[in-house]
Amino acid sequence: MTPPSLAIHSPDLFAKATSPPWKELLIEKQDRLWETVRNAGEQPRTHLSSRATYVVDDAIAWLAELPMNSLHAVVTDPPYGLIEYNRKHHDKLKSGRGGVWRIPPSFDGAKRRPLPRFTVLTSDEIVKLDRFFCDLGEALLRVLVPGGHLLIASNPLLSTLTFHALQRSGFEKRGEIIRLVQTLRGGDRPKGAEDEFPEVCMMARSCWEPWGIFRKPFAGTAAENLRLWGTGGLRRISAAEPFKDVISCSPTRGREREIAPHPSLKPQRFMRQVVRAALPLGVGIVYDPFAGSGSTLAAAAAIDYTAIGTDRDQGYHALARAAFGPLCALSVGEP
Repeated sequence: MTPPSLAIHSPDLFAKATSPPWKELLIEKQDRLWETVRNAGEQPRTHLSSRATYVVDDAIAWLAELPMNSLHAVVTDPPYGLIEYNRKHHDKLKSGRGGVWRIPPSFDGAKRRPLPRFTVLTSDEIVKLDRFFCDLGEALLRVLVPGGHLLIASNPLLSTLTFHALQRSGFEKRGEIIRLVQTLRGGDRPKGAEDEFPEVCMMARSCWEPWGIFRKPFAGTAAENLRLWGTGGLRRISAAEPFKDVISCSPTRGREREIAPHPSLKPQRFMRQVVRAALPLGVGIVYDPFAGSGSTLAAAAAIDYTAIGTDRDQGYHALARAAFGPLCALSVGEP
């Protein structure tokens, strides 16, 4: 039997006929904002459905086209080190040559997926990373409605830096989601001297992934903000069960990876839980600045949310167009 925390496939928005007046007004506001947001800017876009749009554009440039207070939540998995997705290193990844990407050998017949090596970042790249996340935070803070949440993936090597940058931009930190996941990062013996130092690993094997929880400040009480903007909290799993900050979820495998072969693809089983939590009343617009294969948009569509994403990569835009429908249709359950 599917646990209550995973029973998130059917939409459960209240019908307007039974909603309190403030909920009806929130839905009407969402619909008006959606027409503005989905048509903002002049860059190419694909309306994947009536409630999901993918724009080919730089995130910060696109955000500058939006009016203030026009998005309700942000859920994203950004380029942690910036350089791994620049043309030089991305081309190396696609050709299997590596660069900043570590291309692991096959193990027991299984092809291990590439991982970016953030330990090779220079001091200058770290400064640029800090500046990038400050700029991103400032851009997001302007367009989020008061009380809107930002849920952002990171990794144990860089989360302290990137999360602090977002706080400096004006966001309140509200905790972290810990995704328990056994990855292939760390745990390796010294390269070229594995037999000489069999009991040494150069880094701890990574078994978790941090997601920062941030909120745009608001005035007044939480209840007042929920009535006015539909934001300020996180959506509970049920009336009896709160949203929790530890989620166990294995890496993306099998059919899902075949549908969307993106190097940093997050599984729908995890994404649907996180996206669902981002809108406390199930009303509003979710945004992914680094939409990649469209997994956030698909997760939102699968739970009947409205969502928009941006990405500069034309190849990932094409991938998302093809993957959106199949990802939405996936039935997710136990890993």
